[in-house]
Amino acid sequence: MRFINPKTDFAFKKIFGSNESKPILISFLNAMIYDGNPTIADLEIIDPYLASRVQYLKDSYLDVKARLTGGATVIIEMQVLNVESFAKRVVYNTAKTYSTQLMRGEGYFKLKPVIALTITDFEMFDNDREVISHFVFKEKKRLFDYIDPEIEMIFIELPKFNKQLDQLETLTDKWVYFMKNAPCLEVVPQTMETVSEIQQAFAIANETNLNPEELSDLEARERYILDQQGISRKGREEGREEGREEGMREKALEIARQLLNVLDDQTISQMTGLSVEDIQKLREE
Repeated sequence: MRFINPKTDFAFKKIFGSNESKPILISFLNAMIYDGNPTIADLEIIDPYLASRVQYLKDSYLDVKARLTGGATVIIEMQVLNVESFAKRVVYNTAKTYSTQLMRGEGYFKLKPVIALTITDFEMFDNDREVISHFVFKEKKRLFDYIDPEIEMIFIELPKFNKQLDQLETLTDKWVYFMKNAPCLEVVPQTMETVSEIQQAFAIANETNLNPEELSDLEARERYILDQQGISRKGREEGREEGREEGMREKALEIARQLLNVLDDQTISQMTGLSVEDIQKLREE
């Protein structure tokens, strides 16, 4: 078997946001938000994915949106590319979802909590090695809640998860492993067969269940992601190279300054690699 990559927005919506995905999404959210406890009993998938309504890549910001029993809204996004100002976009989308609940004239008491669950295929918090980070409003020094959490932001950083199959213990472990490694597997691992919802997710992710239009769309999206990752990687490499060159030049300039009162311009140029014109400019400073 071959499984589609759940890290693409198309596959993520199909697995977690289709009409048949309710039990899958409940299990996934209980794992990601509530440490595997069966806190969510039921939910409604808002605007469920339909094969005939595939959106363009640039429009795919909130991948899945669900309303929990009790009225809280969960917005779930799978983000592969570390685009500029992504962290601010998460805050904006969360605040926007919270603020647009009310119609004109309605009281604030009608506002319900919003939870933003963001899965990233890159590291967001360089100084922390935990896979899952959970943010709420708290008093800065004494760390008590502003009110019962109305807005929560949860991040799952897939690159930080390094457990192997024989190390998976919790429901959370198994779902994160699925998100990170599904396209590399050929069968459903035995350690994950005990979770019926994960089995269902693998069944939906089986490439044989996709129609030609869906396969074509998936391939186009994966090509787009690979192209963008290549551009980003090239930019980082060029930036590092430019940084190295700049650092070497600054070091050469510093050495040249120390030699100005000792050697002539030509000799300093030969020793540092700087041009004679550079040396002359240093003398004019």
